[in-house]
Amino acid sequence: MAKDYYQVLGLDRKAAPAEIKKAYRKLARKHHPDLNPGDKSAEARFKEIQEAYSVLSDAKKRAQYDQFGFVGSPPPGGGPQGQASPGGFEGFDFSDFGSGSFRDFFETIFSSGASGPVRPERARGEDLIYTMKIGFEDAVQGVRTRIRLNRLVPCEACGGRGTTGGAETTCPDCRGTGRAFVQRGFMKFSSACPTCGGAGRSRGPACGACRGAGLSEKSEIVNVRIPAGVDTGSKVRVPEKGHAGPNGGPPGDLYITIEVAPHPLFRREGPNLHVKVPITVPEATLGAKIEVPTMEGPATIRIPPGTKSGQRFRLREKGVPLPGGRTSGDAYVEVTIIPPPFSDQRVRELMKELEGLYGGNPRSSLGSGGP
Repeated sequence: MAKDYYQVLGLDRKAAPAEIKKAYRKLARKHHPDLNPGDKSAEARFKEIQEAYSVLSDAKKRAQYDQFGFVGSPPPGGGPQGQASPGGFEGFDFSDFGSGSFRDFFETIFSSGASGPVRPERARGEDLIYTMKIGFEDAVQGVRTRIRLNRLVPCEACGGRGTTGGAETTCPDCRGTGRAFVQRGFMKFSSACPTCGGAGRSRGPACGACRGAGLSEKSEIVNVRIPAGVDTGSKVRVPEKGHAGPNGGPPGDLYITIEVAPHPLFRREGPNLHVKVPITVPEATLGAKIEVPTMEGPATIRIPPGTKSGQRFRLREKGVPLPGGRTSGDAYVEVTIIPPPFSDQRVRELMKELEGLYGGNPRSSLGSGGP
């Protein structure tokens, strides 16, 4: 009985070309001899898959197969039910595909197979990395600034073509097709011509300004906006300000890595700010309203009577803006009690009177500390 190529690939007879290609890729990878060393059944299955694909991927062969059940001359025994000739795969040396050429094989067999020239690859340009040091206030509040950098741009002398504009000629190796062909047994594979890069034409003389690269270095001033809330290690992306892409490809992006200078008063922990504020003994004892610094200017907080040194007070949303700018972290004020000047005799006398009001040793709860 004739082989059912549709069944070999697990397809319906009405399968579209894209479905045939997809099924072939999946099965060929699964049963390739390189991935199944020593497995004769996998090798035989791989040959069947190759045979089925060679017929069903070709419109003329598929039409003949669908009508008569075979491709080419009628096999021995003739008739629509005869065995389709496997001769197209005889002599194909599968051992020629080592681990290194296995990838090349699939890159070739899964290519578009177009017979005409292909355009040179318009690759995206490389990204640029720039380190910027900014002040603490600028990191919290955001800032607009300008930086100077060197980046690759399309060569002005040749317009990015890499040539002086001389007449192009047909590529002598591919004769204008843009394709190079490799014969493997009875199978022929095609890929982009290495001489012309698939263009089918050889370019004119190389541009002297960019030496044929099509790109040249240029010093440029770029306006950038550093958003509020960045910290050391943050990265700010500036689209399309990286190197230009070859062959007219899109440019890469500019990434600015932030380094934030320390602040003499504030300490940052994520979106929150911390600041230490001194208070007097009477303020701690009797309570008071005092002004404390924030990144937005002075703010007033209430110190309750009996406040201890090291006590913290929270100011909601007085910290660093969170991403999106809709809310902010908090500010924490830690108070430190500052004793009065001990050199003043009157102060010393008052402190002695105060000492008697403590009503005992405040460290008695700590114990002696000995064994």
